Amino acid sequence: MTKSTRQKLYVYNGGFLTEGRVRRILDLSGYDIRLGAPGDDDLIGVWGHSPTAPRGEAIAARKNAPVLRVEDSFLRSVKLGRDGEAPLGLNIDRHGVHFDPNTRSGLELILTEDPLDDTALLNRAKAGMALMQKHHISKYNAFDLDLPAPEPGYVLVVDQIRKDASIKASGADSNTFREMLFYAQTEHPGARIIIKTHPETPAGHRKGYFTHTDTNDQITLCDDPMSPWTLFEGAIAVYTVSSQLGFEAIIAGHKPVVFGQPFYVGWGLTDDRKPLQRRQRSLTRAQLFAAAMILYPTWYDPYHDRLCSFEEALATLTSLSRAWRDDQHGWTAIDMRLWKRKPLQQVFGGPKPVRFSSGPAIPDQRRLMRWASAGDTDAVLVDDGFLRSRGLGADLIAPLSLVLDDVGIYYDATRPSRLENLINASGDLAADERARATALVARITDARLSKYNLSGAQIADLPKGRRILVPGQVADDASIKLGTTDIKDNKTLLKTVRAANPAAIVIYKPHPDVEAGLRNGAVPVALEYADVVLSNTDPIAAIDAVDAVWTMTSLIGFEALLRGKEVTCLGMPFYAGWGLTDDRCMPIPRRTARVDLTALVHAALIAYPRYFDPITGLACPPEVVVDRIENNDLPNCSHANRALAKLQGLLASYAYLWRR
Repeated sequence: MTKSTRQKLYVYNGGFLTEGRVRRILDLSGYDIRLGAPGDDDLIGVWGHSPTAPRGEAIAARKNAPVLRVEDSFLRSVKLGRDGEAPLGLNIDRHGVHFDPNTRSGLELILTEDPLDDTALLNRAKAGMALMQKHHISKYNAFDLDLPAPEPGYVLVVDQIRKDASIKASGADSNTFREMLFYAQTEHPGARIIIKTHPETPAGHRKGYFTHTDTNDQITLCDDPMSPWTLFEGAIAVYTVSSQLGFEAIIAGHKPVVFGQPFYVGWGLTDDRKPLQRRQRSLTRAQLFAAAMILYPTWYDPYHDRLCSFEEALATLTSLSRAWRDDQHGWTAIDMRLWKRKPLQQVFGGPKPVRFSSGPAIPDQRRLMRWASAGDTDAVLVDDGFLRSRGLGADLIAPLSLVLDDVGIYYDATRPSRLENLINASGDLAADERARATALVARITDARLSKYNLSGAQIADLPKGRRILVPGQVADDASIKLGTTDIKDNKTLLKTVRAANPAAIVIYKPHPDVEAGLRNGAVPVALEYADVVLSNTDPIAAIDAVDAVWTMTSLIGFEALLRGKEVTCLGMPFYAGWGLTDDRCMPIPRRTARVDLTALVHAALIAYPRYFDPITGLACPPEVVVDRIENNDLPNCSHANRALAKLQGLLASYAYLWRR
């Protein structure tokens, strides 16, 4: 953006100067925030209809300068703005404020004048609505999804903050809320009434219009952090004055009864008790959503410090919300090695610092976490994800992805895991979820990424013929102990592959931890069964050079599937048993689904792991980790870790002292 296209924006509210995220979004949008008196062609910036807005409005009237009104977008943050959370987007409007019916805001102009008939746009809107419901995403997102849902059949009445600007703009007051509650009862005689409080009220920031004094045998107050999508599901009707939850109720399929005049009334999607006569157009839910969430807001990507699409903002907020909900009660991590404690604290210690304990933990509200190799069924198991790092865990390189599994763990074929359950349920993936998984595979394969992303030697000329890659594994790896039956070591694996493929070119690639001397599993006689042994070789180059992969449970089998190679499994890794591999091991009856690669990838790389961005310190979508690894935009390993890793290599035969 050139200086000539930028606009001077004069402000008289300190928040524009002190709120760094707000200032940055405006800067990226082409506005230079200034103090002082505006000149010709300059703008006056005000925050909605805030108490400080009249300052800017007065100067704008005196200088005959246009006003730019700024408000939070409809997907804001995990926690409240009053708790210090920065917004993920802004509504930047030169016409008015979206919640004020006394002006025709930029949003209303879109809803009135834009054709809103572009198929691609409406498909994006439908996908966005579905994903918000699936992942319980709202304006604020500090929900506890484990709270039990109320018995269905109630009327949902939405409370708001007293004297909120949207209430005043609609000409509503406390009497309007009393009227709303009265009609909710009289129009649904005998039905239970649930009043949902605004999240700022139980947080102690601002009062609402209803309290527990308004409850009785028929009316209850819900001030728990319950997802609105859970409440919409069991409601027979929704009543609101001007809350954004009215808009979300429309997304959920309701026709809310509205006593104010928010942006979503007047389009045929609401029961308007105070109609706005100038709005006569009939819209679909997708059209309303497209205007309000895709065309109108300005969204921000905190990982790359740039403006972004609605879909990117939704993926960001979904990642941040998932992490907060996982971690909100705090974790006690049991028997964790010292070097892992800092990474675990970074990833899981957002809402509350992780406590580390040796031996049994004192029972409290915290969740228990163990490293998966401990196999404790009374704790949530944690392990590395499948896009882990640039460097080995055995070299003490911190992970960029980790999995939390409260069912089992992905490499344990003897029992279910959360990943296995996700794959079994992946038949109902929406088209946009499939498109995202397909795009992620393309990114990974184009960037030649793997789990550890080690630089290695390229491959010289190999013998001609059918080439089979046999990846070696660590001898005591848990995936071999829990995912194989007959073939449990690298030597037997090589013998079996040679016997089954006497005319093939068998290429053996030792595991990098074994080559580094950090783990057991060497096969000194490998060339008795293999034609070629690849030393310190780039695993992706090895996959590219062959026609097929034969493995026990190595992740290289999964990485080969991503690249269209034939994969034969002599064990039962997480990617076997779904119809994508040639399985030579006893089948697992639990794995009933027949999935394609796209569904497998969505489960394994998007739905199952948690990702961590080491640059911003935030939970992130997998695409951000792909960017970081591909561009080598990663912090350097500390000198202490390097020294400890070298010492670990020297003392490899005593690995039991530090490895768990």
